[in-house]
Order: sequence, then structure tokens, then C-alpha cells
Amino acid sequence: MTGSIAEAVLIAQVLSSVGMFGVIWTIQLVHYPLMAHIPPSAFVEYERRHTKAISLIVGPFMAIEGLCVLAVFFARPPAIPFWMPLTGGVLEALAIGTTAFVSAPLHGRLENGYDSALLSRLIRTNWVRTIAWTGRAFIAVAMLVTFL
Repeated sequence: MTGSIAEAVLIAQVLSSVGMFGVIWTIQLVHYPLMAHIPPSAFVEYERRHTKAISLIVGPFMAIEGLCVLAVFFARPPAIPFWMPLTGGVLEALAIGTTAFVSAPLHGRLENGYDSALLSRLIRTNWVRTIAWTGRAFIAVAMLVTFL
């Protein structure tokens, strides 16, 4: 992948990765901690609405980011050292894997009712995603800067 196509993919990767960086830090520091203050009688409806609404934001970011990660990994522009897309891919796999196998199931269980232990586990384990998407944002920007 070279030229304007590579540049477009790298820019899309930066936008989606930095978008997820902003979302995940907001979720980690603001949104999840505030969930403990939702009255138990309203928690199930709140959790269902949260899951539906946040999916409209993170779904497109995650899809674009995932496609860009694959494109850069399998059609790496010559100017970008191999370790960059490899590291980015590992971080993406960590973020997506934690989402699919830890966070989503915890949200599913929280849809049955408030549980402080489950919410605490969600907040603790979300640090994995927060760190992974932070790394993704930095590596995506680094790849674009290296390419340019």
C-alpha cells in the first residue's frame, strides 16, 4: 500500500483510534464510576440504554479501526517499520478481546440488576481496554507521522 491510499488509511486509523482513546478515557474516569450512583430501581433501564447508545458511538470507530489495522498490517507501507503495525495489532486484539470476553459479558450481567461487585470488576478490567486504546492512539499517530 502506497501513496494516497496509504495516507487515507493511516488518517482513518488515527481518527478512529484517537476517537476510541477519547471515548474509553471518558468511560473509565467519568461514566463507569457514576454508574454506582444510579438508583437500583432505575439501573436496569439505564444499563440497557447505555449499552445501546454507546454501541452507536464505538461500533463505527471499532469497525474502521479494525479494518485499518488489518490493512496496515497486511499491506504495510514501506516507510513504516514492521514493529509498528505488529504492536498496533496486538493492542487492538487486546482491546477487542477484552471487550468481547470481559466487558460485554459483564454489561450483560449488569442488565439483570445493579451489583456493586460486578461494577467494580467492570471498572478494574476496563483499565486493560483503556491502556490498549491509549497505546493504539499513540501508535496510529506514530505510523502516520512516520509515513508523512
